[in-house]
Amino acid sequence: MNQEILDKAEQLINYTNGNICNHCLGRKFSDCVDGNGNEERGIKIREALNLEPYAPNESNREKCAVCHDLFEDIDTKVLDLVREKIEFLNVEFDTFVVGCKLPKEIVEKDQEISDEFDCNVEIIKKEVNREIGKMLEANLEQKADFDGEDVLVMVDFRRILNEGQENPIRVRLQINPIFIEGRYRKLIRGIPQTKWPCTKCKGKGCEECNFTGKQYPESVEELLSEVVLKHANGYEAKFHGAGREDIDVRMLGTGRPFVLEIKEPKIRKIDFDKISEEVSQTAKGKTEYLNLKFTERKRKVEIKGSSPDTYKVYRALVKCEDDIKEEDLEKLQSLHIIQQRTPIRVSHRRADKIREKEVKNIEAKFIDSKTFEMIIKTEGGLYIKELISSDEGRSNPSVSEVLGTQAICAELDVIEVGIK
Repeated sequence: MNQEILDKAEQLINYTNGNICNHCLGRKFSDCVDGNGNEERGIKIREALNLEPYAPNESNREKCAVCHDLFEDIDTKVLDLVREKIEFLNVEFDTFVVGCKLPKEIVEKDQEISDEFDCNVEIIKKEVNREIGKMLEANLEQKADFDGEDVLVMVDFRRILNEGQENPIRVRLQINPIFIEGRYRKLIRGIPQTKWPCTKCKGKGCEECNFTGKQYPESVEELLSEVVLKHANGYEAKFHGAGREDIDVRMLGTGRPFVLEIKEPKIRKIDFDKISEEVSQTAKGKTEYLNLKFTERKRKVEIKGSSPDTYKVYRALVKCEDDIKEEDLEKLQSLHIIQQRTPIRVSHRRADKIREKEVKNIEAKFIDSKTFEMIIKTEGGLYIKELISSDEGRSNPSVSEVLGTQAICAELDVIEVGIK
């Protein structure tokens, strides 16, 4: 340690009237003094200057002018507070990150000294977070992970300068959500993908909805999420689907991709086999959930944003107003690029604009003079019911236009949802 460093250190110690702890002293020289942590650097500097060891617990000694000895609180108080919070919430986790909130006086004093002595080193908040993390890793046998943390441990020191403050340090655990990916099949008509609030009471509960707050008694989302919430001891579930089908449309084939987000799960290790078994008993053949697995947060954005990039295959039962012949169905091959204005039935919730969508393939099977079945593969986002009916000319061309008779979709099933 050269004399220039020692001179600067002595000036800094005098600047604080000798009241600076080893952490705060060592931090200001972390770029030029070797040591296993800032506390060790501070000890080395004191020894090189032949100074007495820093003794924060002496009754007649003032606290560190920078941190007010909060690093002592990390060693003596924070661990117990974190353990109490974990026990109170009964939360299970493997990984964590640490955050802290400091009094502005401490932050400002730390910056003042850095400016006064031209110290280009880390701020105190980073060291506090790191020291808490090291202490928790050593005592909880859990790992700090900044990329995939289960829990954020937030330690609030903002009250430590208040004289006589009871329990000045506060600890909060932010439990990060878990994400479960899979595919669902909806085997019956008449249930929505997600919960619909009652249109009359807006979810509050009234006679109209039998005080459930819901327009429909169950949904694809709820039949799964209620079981998962119980197993994960979570607070709330949110369903993210790759598009959605209408209530009167079945979702068959290999199913539609989705991500289920469980907020504040107290239990993160859940048994998908048990969940699948319980859901099958609850759903009673109405829905199925396939290939359930854990996934990452970013997957929900990919799933929700994938609808325009997918292809869909539908089975439609079509009814015609006038008689048609089997050879008339060949005309459907002319349907290729569709200019489709936002359908009337969804114009109240979607922007009114014209979208261009592609029909990739059509197979038609004649049933009788007014009925046929159509298997149609399309670009994601094409409204099939309106493609058939024309929606008062808003879909152009349409099945009705090509056949020269008004046609309607009597039944519709989604039989495949795929990615391009």
